Amino acid sequence: MMERRRMDAALLGLFLVHLATALEVPLDLPQPPTITHQSPKNYIIDPRENIIIHCEAKGKPHPSFSWTRNGTHFDIDEDPNVTMKPNSGTLVVDISRAKAEHYEFVYQCTARNKHGTAVSNNIVVQQSRSPLWSKERVDPIVISEGRSLVLRCRPPAGLPPPIIFWMDNYFQRLPQSARVSQSLNGDLYFSNVLQEDSRNDYICYARFPYTQTIQQKQPIVVKVLNLDAINDTMAAFYNDTDLFSEEPADERKPNFLIPSGPSSSKTVLRGQVLEMECIAEGLPTPEISWAKVSGELPTKRTSFLHYDKTLRIVDVSESDAGEYRCTARNPLGSVHQTIRVTVKAAPYWISGAPRNLVLAPGESSVLTCRASGTPKPSVSWAMNGIPIENSPKDLSRKVEDDTIIFTDVQAGSSAVYQCNVSNDYGYLLSNAFVNVLSEPPRVLTQNNKVYQVIKNRQASIDCASFGSPIPKITWFKDSRSSTLDGDPYVLHDNGTLEIHTAQAHNSGKYTCVARNSLGIYENHIYLEVKEPTRILKQPEYKVVQLGRSAVFECKVKHDPSLIPTMTWLKDDGELPDDERLIVDSDSLTIVDVSESDAGVYTCIMNTTLDHDSASAELTVVEATTPAVVYERPDPPTDLELTDQKKRSVQLTWIPGDEHNSPIQKFLIQYEDFLHHRGHWHNLTEVPGTRTTAHLKLSPYIHYTFRVLALNAVDFSRPSFPSRMVKTEPAAPDENPTGVQGFGTEHDNLVISWKPLSGLQANGPGLHYKVMWRQKVVDSDWTTVTVANNSKFVVSGTPTFVPYELKVQAVNDHGAGPEPAVAHGYSGEDLPVAAPDNVQAVLLNSTLAEVHWDPVPAKLIRGHLKGYKVYYWKEHSLHKHNPHLVKSQILTFSGNHTRRMLPDLHPFSLYLFNVRVYNGKGEGPPSPNHQIVTPEGVPSAPSSLRVSNPNLDSLTLEWSPPHERNGHITGYTLRYQPVNDSNELGPVEELALPANETSLTLLNLKYSTRYKFYLNAITVRGAGPPISEEAVTVMDEARTVNPFGNVSSSFGEDGTLISWDYWGPEQNVYVEYIVTNSEGEEEWQKEPVNGTQNVMLKGLKGGLSYRVRLVATGHHDQPLHRSDELLVSVPAVASRQVDIATQGWFIGLMCAIALLILILLIICFIQRNKGGKYPVKEKEDAHTDPEFQPMKDDDCTFGEYSDNEDHKPLKGSRTPSNGTVKRDDSDDSLVDYGEGGDGQFNEDGSFIGQYSGKSASRETAGGHESSEAPSPINTMNSLNSFV
Repeated sequence: MMERRRMDAALLGLFLVHLATALEVPLDLPQPPTITHQSPKNYIIDPRENIIIHCEAKGKPHPSFSWTRNGTHFDIDEDPNVTMKPNSGTLVVDISRAKAEHYEFVYQCTARNKHGTAVSNNIVVQQSRSPLWSKERVDPIVISEGRSLVLRCRPPAGLPPPIIFWMDNYFQRLPQSARVSQSLNGDLYFSNVLQEDSRNDYICYARFPYTQTIQQKQPIVVKVLNLDAINDTMAAFYNDTDLFSEEPADERKPNFLIPSGPSSSKTVLRGQVLEMECIAEGLPTPEISWAKVSGELPTKRTSFLHYDKTLRIVDVSESDAGEYRCTARNPLGSVHQTIRVTVKAAPYWISGAPRNLVLAPGESSVLTCRASGTPKPSVSWAMNGIPIENSPKDLSRKVEDDTIIFTDVQAGSSAVYQCNVSNDYGYLLSNAFVNVLSEPPRVLTQNNKVYQVIKNRQASIDCASFGSPIPKITWFKDSRSSTLDGDPYVLHDNGTLEIHTAQAHNSGKYTCVARNSLGIYENHIYLEVKEPTRILKQPEYKVVQLGRSAVFECKVKHDPSLIPTMTWLKDDGELPDDERLIVDSDSLTIVDVSESDAGVYTCIMNTTLDHDSASAELTVVEATTPAVVYERPDPPTDLELTDQKKRSVQLTWIPGDEHNSPIQKFLIQYEDFLHHRGHWHNLTEVPGTRTTAHLKLSPYIHYTFRVLALNAVDFSRPSFPSRMVKTEPAAPDENPTGVQGFGTEHDNLVISWKPLSGLQANGPGLHYKVMWRQKVVDSDWTTVTVANNSKFVVSGTPTFVPYELKVQAVNDHGAGPEPAVAHGYSGEDLPVAAPDNVQAVLLNSTLAEVHWDPVPAKLIRGHLKGYKVYYWKEHSLHKHNPHLVKSQILTFSGNHTRRMLPDLHPFSLYLFNVRVYNGKGEGPPSPNHQIVTPEGVPSAPSSLRVSNPNLDSLTLEWSPPHERNGHITGYTLRYQPVNDSNELGPVEELALPANETSLTLLNLKYSTRYKFYLNAITVRGAGPPISEEAVTVMDEARTVNPFGNVSSSFGEDGTLISWDYWGPEQNVYVEYIVTNSEGEEEWQKEPVNGTQNVMLKGLKGGLSYRVRLVATGHHDQPLHRSDELLVSVPAVASRQVDIATQGWFIGLMCAIALLILILLIICFIQRNKGGKYPVKEKEDAHTDPEFQPMKDDDCTFGEYSDNEDHKPLKGSRTPSNGTVKRDDSDDSLVDYGEGGDGQFNEDGSFIGQYSGKSASRETAGGHESSEAPSPINTMNSLNSFV
């Protein structure tokens, strides 16, 4: 056993050495593959771009790559759309020839060479999705003022989820406040509405981050009215609005809208963001506050959003679990909501992922994969991608849970090991190789590299090395007389040499030497220590009149070997591009100052190593005559020290020039040349009217004084220092403060205090005399002397005993005054006794009061913190309820002897015990006691279903309550009819025995909706009801179909079916089937989800479908069907551009139609003046009788013969007797559509037929007639041609 422990200790030592060095193997040496870059585990892609799945790896020789897809080999050569980048494993999918969705799989990359195999994470590829908003009818909302309102957003589910915001028609965000705010799911909540909330453009927008697309919901119209306005406008809005309230809202206490119920729960993962929200309605508007019931909120990680309605905790840890309470409060009352938060954790590394090991033959080490999570994760190992239990046996390797132990490794045993840590919430996969090499040392840091550092800063010079076995690093400087391994040098395990505070003498040549058993290697490195950059003369506050000049000086000192760069800023931004601002090497000049020049100006001096900056403000004032220049005062002069005493001195001075601004005060500073040379401390201030100050001095200080004057502009520069005043050492004037005593263990006492400062020491050799004794025992003081410390630990004390304490300051010149006595206690231990006389008194079926006697103070053995009551439900007294043991704890702070146990379950057996606890922990429990709660009212029946609806009957089926809380003695059933206006009819009530679980109700009204309420009853009364609604079957002779206005329209996304529905059933779906389909084909169903339209995407172009709507009751039996709608889906259009839809073509056709119409009107006017249209004279001269050229002189169509005026036109229809009944010309305007029966479109376009109102022209043979070319016919012919 001892040998095993020594082996473990040795292996641990080797492991720590390898862990500390974390060697990086040079790429010219043999090594297994290492994956250097891979796509994330959950990889969301843009479907518009090529898919790139990253997998990069290094190794010697360079690794080859392969992929699996959904766990099987993915042959890239067989997919023409997928290519692999050269010398890489990265896949590129060309989506110009394929759809991105065809490549949504789980991918894993493998990189291998002859030394091992590394694998990537499982990369789940999913394309981002931004689906369209489903079309729905959004009815206007009318609501009375003061009521609460929720505007639902319900955005389409995208990947990743969209970002929701509300705006108006002008794309301005809607104002939000404590009264109106957006919830986490995007809904807009109004705690109470005001008339100013009325608007017709509440629009919910969803922004999908990957595709950068924004979609909007249909605008929501909200009308907020008072009672009188509602009555006046009831009729106008009754048919197409939802009326929320018929009465004005009174002031009321808050009530939560989110979340519902008195409590809720939430689970969050460690490291993620926890967001909890509480939104309340009420009048006046409630205020929300948050608290953690089981502790304090983590201040630095907590924020309150949405007007305190959302509590946000970032970087969640296990300590954030517990109960949180949000409180909504207004002047009428308050309401609370408890949210129980459970924190789970995906696996996470405790000390980092496993690290690569480089071992020489014969060496030993360990590979550790240490992770945690909630629940505790499991660990599995693989070697070269194969489970380690299936890998070849290796006597030098031993697996022990999360650790692999390697002993006496040999050449050729290099491999890559995979550690997989997983639980229900995720996994970690890490590759770590073991590379067995024999390699002499080499230094990887560049030879003769020069490091530069600023004086008084930390300097670090590197000596990165590699070798196997691991080289040992030593450093030398200049002459190499001795190694650098002591103060001020610190040698780190990775070879870096650190100098904590670099000085000029640290500059020089350094040599690092790396050696192992195979050789030695050295490298030279140079360190240069530079002087810091400092601003010697800072810019000063300026008050400048308009039109004058302002000059800011900024004089800098820097190391001469560094190149400086001066930059000026105005108000932390760039200087304006204005020629009035002149920048010189050490100043900024602003000429012709304007009001816009006012601000803060900053000069920054940068070098390659450091920088310094200083700022000053410019104030611009109106010009005065004569000009008054305001500047800071000159420094005081002629400092003189008089009337010097042991502990005081008088300082006088002469003020400098005020520069038109009276001096407000003088600041006196001192320098302690003995203890803090170079540091000035503020001592006192005196009014600006005085030039003398009486200064109190402390012993053992070497004082020099200086004075600064302050006016409205700024402080003056300091005066020249006074002569030095030295005070003699003395004993301390005061003792340490903050003396306290406490224990860190049960047998010790820690005495601590706040030490004196150097100024309070009053002399050299400061130390402390620490004294203590037990308070209750008449004993002598024990005394020790403590120096250079502020605490002392007394060991071997009794447990939790009061002590008296004193701490006195002492120096070489004596002791301070007698110290005051402080009090403390030695360490606590766990209590050794439990409370006695524990008993419980039942107050009702859910509440009990527990009593106990207090535990004696001597048995508590510590500060009494309080008592804890552990209680749990042993079992229910009802045989049907399950046995459940879940312990609960109530903690009561303070010395209480009775407390309430709330929220007990009726008719149950509880066990409980009581424990006392102190600062160390809990004491033993008292014996378990019983609480038997009496029967209570039951919960609601667990289910209520309606079956077998008939014309005048239906059957109710139910299940007993989950929580019976006693013996069920029966049920009460109440039911009543509900009309179309949701008004309730008379109530029928039935008493049912306890053993019944179904009932058939007879003599009901046909086609009537009923509402049913069912309560369970115990001896304590009726519990809450469960409700259900159902409709009796309609009388077929009097059935009224609830569907109407069923219609269809076509779009790019499919066929939209719309309808009206006024039936009571909620389960509605669309059925469709191909017309003339064979009998065995079934109707296809598409759910509706509460809307009155649905987009059918499964209809194929070029086919006709029969479509109908179906409303179903319970058990999906159809109750109503709409009339069938015949839908003919147009064939898929060609990708070629349809010329008839082009804007230029439509415009051209409109112009032609307008031109023809104008010509016709002109011709009709000419004809009314007496012209005739001979149509027969040249008819035979043309092969096309319908084409006649237009004459230029009179705009007539050809020439007509007067002899044939009364002959019918060729191809026209005559009356049945073969005669034309005309007394005048056949060409009357009435017949051409310009008479009483002629018609024009709304836009004035002529639509009357030239053949007018002749009855013969409306016969079935009218399609064969030759009509005059009307504008409409002309357009139709052109459209048909196109």
